Parts: sequence; structure tokens; C-alpha cells
Amino acid sequence: MGRWRARRFASAVRWGDGSQAEVPAVLGNAMPKSGSHLIIQVLQGLTKIGPFVNPGFPPVNRTEDNRQVSDEGILKVLSQMRPGDIGYGYLVARKIFFQALTRPGMASVFVYRDPRDMIVSHVFYATEMFQDHGMHRYYTENLGTMEERINAAIGGVTESGFELKSVRARYDAYKGWLSQPEVLCIRFEDLRLDQDEAFNRILDYLEKNGFQSKITRQRAIDILGDAIAPQKSGTFRKGKPGGWREHFTQMNVDFFKQSTGDLLVELGYEQNDDWSIDRF
Repeated sequence: MGRWRARRFASAVRWGDGSQAEVPAVLGNAMPKSGSHLIIQVLQGLTKIGPFVNPGFPPVNRTEDNRQVSDEGILKVLSQMRPGDIGYGYLVARKIFFQALTRPGMASVFVYRDPRDMIVSHVFYATEMFQDHGMHRYYTENLGTMEERINAAIGGVTESGFELKSVRARYDAYKGWLSQPEVLCIRFEDLRLDQDEAFNRILDYLEKNGFQSKITRQRAIDILGDAIAPQKSGTFRKGKPGGWREHFTQMNVDFFKQSTGDLLVELGYEQNDDWSIDRF
């Protein structure tokens, strides 16, 4: 808490007494393996263009020692965010969180990702990057191929000692954010491939919520771009949009279509079910 207070004081000195009261608290929200570290780096760049503060806290739904926080605990953390504070988390789309993130003085940016790329990122993370992941032993000891692991991540796992929801169920828990008009929803792919447009949308959104930039828009965009440092993320691998094509087999494609229905159409990643590995 002392670090947070010191950072707020330094920000007030830099930008002027009372300046923080004019900007919203900002939360970056995402599904796991869908751009949370990317959006928090972008939002932390706000500290260089206005009276925003990076408190240095863990995700709002986790403790410092990585334990899960209860709903009541999450709401308490959100209620304690003061104007200008920047946070991030993995909050599912539920009414109690809708109310907390759309209250006056709060701004929220939700990042979502092509489910096919999310699956590949998840499998590599659980298999190669984080041996304490709950699915690590299952992927490495029970399954022998990438094809099998991708299918397990698509359909979910309910074997004794292991639990993973299907990709459809995981997205169903989050995609309600897309229908919340007060929440800014941005695709991970746009943050990677069309950054100027994505940053313009973020800055427009914050201005609608009270932020008044004292620097040019182009300078602000450049600063947000410079804030992205993939090498500082312990979970970053490639983050390349469309990389799923390098790992999905035809069996994975068929099983994905069978298991997820029209999910890709709902999210805007495909126009219909007629997609394949080879079609760009």
C-alpha cells in the first residue's frame, strides 16, 4: 500500500494537484492466454501521457501469492481503485462485475482473442512454460502429441485429478462483455497488427470518460506503442495472430467445428463454418 501511495503522490506532483480526480480508474480485462499482459503494458503506458498510476498490484482476482480471490474480495479491490489507478484481471461476464466496472469513474478495456490461437497458446504454456500448471502432467504424461493436446483443450478434460472446461464454455463465460456498451472491447489481433487504430480507440474511450490529454494524439500513440515489451512478460511465446494454422491438424479443425458451433462467427473471426487451415 505504501508503494501505491508513493506512486499516486509522484503522479500528482508531475501532473498537478487534483489532476487525478479528472481521469477514471482503468481496468484491463481478458481471458487467460488472450492478451492480458499485452493490454496491461499498454495501459501502464498511460502513466507517461497523463495522471494515471500503476499501483503494481497483482490481478484483481489473485492475491500476491497467486491464490484465487473470492467474488467479494474482487469487488472490494475494484471499489478501492481510485481515479487514475490502473489494474488488470480475468473477470468473467457476470452481473456483479458489470455493475462494478461500469460505475461512474471506472473505465474497462476487455481484450479477446481468436479461440484457435488461444488454445495453442494455452497448450504451449501448460506443456513447456509453466510446469506447475494444472494441466501440465496431463498434457505431458497422458497425451503424446500436439494434436491430442489441442483436442483436449478444445473439448475439455474431466478425468480424475484434472479439470479443464471446453473452449466453448470458457468463451461463453467471458463473451457477455461484448454486449456491454460501457466497456471497450478490443481484439488481441488489433493490438498486434493495427496498433494505431487500437490505441486511438483506447484514447477516444478514455477521453469520453474524462481524460484530457496534454500532448498530441500521435505522441500519445507512440508512447503506448513503446510501452509494449513482450520480453518482459514471463508468459509470452510468439503471440502471432493466425499461428494456430501451424499446429492444428484437419482432425483438430473438424473437432473444433463440432465442439464450438458458431463461436467464431459470434466473435467475428469467421463469416461462416466454411474455414480451413489453408484458407486465408
